[in-house]
Amino acid sequence: MTLDQTMKLLESKGSEQTRKTFRRHGAPETMFGVKVGDLKPIVKLIKGDQKLAMELYATGNSDAMYLAGLVADGAKMKRAELDRWAKQATWQMISGSTVPWVASEHPEAVEIALKWIDSPKEGIAVAGWATLSCVVSVWPDEKLPLKQIDTLVKHVVKSIHASPNRVRYAMNNFIICCGTYVAALGDKAIAAAKKIGRVEVDMGNTACQVPDAVPYILKSRRGQAIAPKRKTARC
Repeated sequence: MTLDQTMKLLESKGSEQTRKTFRRHGAPETMFGVKVGDLKPIVKLIKGDQKLAMELYATGNSDAMYLAGLVADGAKMKRAELDRWAKQATWQMISGSTVPWVASEHPEAVEIALKWIDSPKEGIAVAGWATLSCVVSVWPDEKLPLKQIDTLVKHVVKSIHASPNRVRYAMNNFIICCGTYVAALGDKAIAAAKKIGRVEVDMGNTACQVPDAVPYILKSRRGQAIAPKRKTARC
């Protein structure tokens, strides 16, 4: 499919009700309002088309950008391209999901994320912490820089409450993912979550809530000492 064909298909799937929902969550006006479930059949049509995925993201249309993240192979992207995606992310659904999905597939994902978390721009910092969450959720423990991740857990404890709004949410999720999926850091993540306590995040005019890390970790483990790694960060 061409970019034009894909955009027309996306437009046909959009609705005002979904646009209203996305707006409440902070989405800009450049969107069709396509439900995530309605994107999945389109993914099957264009799966593996890296060029089209890059074109879709470049449109700046929220639905197209999200679709791009479902299709693109992050391992095939250059660091400059990932940096550009992080800078161009228009709202948290893109910076907190789309960009981290592809970035976590890059062999230098951790290094890229560490650069992003130090950004003064909230969206880029969110992308960094969310990328780290994806990495610890998917990568085998033996491939993880555990000492470095342990240091990041300690950093979150010290800095989360003074961090920007959406960054606090991403940091909290990082602690949850470490406690859920990393055997060597499971207990440390729970201890960190207890020290952190309640995390306050302004979620706007939505019913969304910040997960309470400790019970969320235990629930996600489903009675096991640690949860099995996810096959993919995408959902």
